[in-house]
Amino acid sequence: MSKITKKELFDILKARHENNQYSRLAQIPEPNSFKDIDLAIKRIKKAIQSNEKITIVGDYDVDGVVSTTIIVDFFKRAGIKVDYIIPNRFTHGYGLSPKIVDMIDEGLVITVDNGISANEAAKKLKEKNIDLIITDHHTVGEELPNAIAIVNPKQEGCSFPFKDICGAQVAWYLCAALKKELNLNVNLQEFFDLLSVAIIADIMPMTSLNYTMVKYGLKQIKTSNRPAFIKINEMMHKDLYVSDDVGFTIAPKINSAGRMDDASVALSFLLSESVYEANDSLQLLEELNCYRKVLQERISQKAILATQEEDNAVVVWGEDWHEGVIGIVASKLSNAYKKPAFIFSIKNGMAKGSARANANIDLYTIISETSDILKGFGGHKNAAGLSLEAKNLEEFKKRINDILDIEPEDLHIEHDVLGELDVSCVDNEFLDIIEKFEPYGLDNHRPIFKVTNSKIIKSQLFGKDKNHLKLTLNNNGFIFEALQFYTENRDFGEYIDLVISINKNEFRGEISPQFLIQDIL
Repeated sequence: MSKITKKELFDILKARHENNQYSRLAQIPEPNSFKDIDLAIKRIKKAIQSNEKITIVGDYDVDGVVSTTIIVDFFKRAGIKVDYIIPNRFTHGYGLSPKIVDMIDEGLVITVDNGISANEAAKKLKEKNIDLIITDHHTVGEELPNAIAIVNPKQEGCSFPFKDICGAQVAWYLCAALKKELNLNVNLQEFFDLLSVAIIADIMPMTSLNYTMVKYGLKQIKTSNRPAFIKINEMMHKDLYVSDDVGFTIAPKINSAGRMDDASVALSFLLSESVYEANDSLQLLEELNCYRKVLQERISQKAILATQEEDNAVVVWGEDWHEGVIGIVASKLSNAYKKPAFIFSIKNGMAKGSARANANIDLYTIISETSDILKGFGGHKNAAGLSLEAKNLEEFKKRINDILDIEPEDLHIEHDVLGELDVSCVDNEFLDIIEKFEPYGLDNHRPIFKVTNSKIIKSQLFGKDKNHLKLTLNNNGFIFEALQFYTENRDFGEYIDLVISINKNEFRGEISPQFLIQDIL
């Protein structure tokens, strides 16, 4: 493998975006290409004109909270009062559920980032003579809920040209159509700070439309007048935001509310009208996120002990494992064991699970093949949620392993290594090339390099829980450090081969490369 040069790096990264037909905001698709969006707008307009009660129903993850924030803030700027409900993961379950319907007595219901699988709740709304508009992006099942309109790019007959968008983007497009229909004076570009957070947090492909929206949105976070982002800027002291800042710092804080307590805390933070209000909410989010980390590590260790490495998938469960963190644990174990992971929490004879995969399979399709023993499921290619009776877990595990009896390389997508890296050549110009093509994410991965035959000078675990690794290495006479977060203690030989990515590390005005270990070969 040849050593990669700066010119080769630039050319490779530039080529990824040469055919992006939405490279400028002026080129992004129009709202009217969504199926049913005209029906939705006409019904909302009627509700506004007749002063009907409008209730927004969101969801408890980052995408759901941001979707709710966008549509509630849009209506507020337009001078239109709406009610809104964010479900509690532990008392209401996911999205528009029958329990949520019990809280609504009249008017019009609009879902954001959920609803496409809410058949039972939709029937219940119909019985109460309450109209329903669904905006969602999740995979569409065989039966559609009974609704006035369904705005979802994945549904049959929808001509929106880019299908892999998140719920917040669908909600934003609904607002764009409303603005046009009602001739409102609302600047929709001021929502791109929020959009960038949702797109990154929901792990949408960082290509095409998503790439352009996030690129613009990351810049806007820095200059946002939103009190929540003013506090984030104070906390992070960043001159420039990259996708990892959202993925590893901002999104987990927002997500911690829905995982550990109630997502309304995160919604209050994003909808804050003053920095004082935002500060109070952010402090609570910080506490919840710290609690989340402790529980996550505890359950991860239990899940690892229950994992059978010879299986085609990680399928493990435990009594009263915290439902708020099993999705993160599934993601961690999927990456660690390089296969799909299904983690379940059992309570009162029912098992609620989260599934994650970075593979050449579609999780939703795989899970649907076991639907006869499931109580419910939903999601998309890389992430899904499901539930079943605990007595059927062994059967589920057997069937998933049988279904996934495929080539090992299809169970996990390996790193797309760009080439061999001469670590001594990584200077500010090299770092600037990587930064120029931010944001990175799914289908547009941060550049990954191979570093071979490095001599280990020192190996140490650090952090409060001693679960992060720092290696001091000598590569052809060049001394450097490489970090790996959330790892296990292990024995190394004298020399080591690594797969790494590189971040720009800024400390007290000094810029230096930070080498992050993605894999140890």
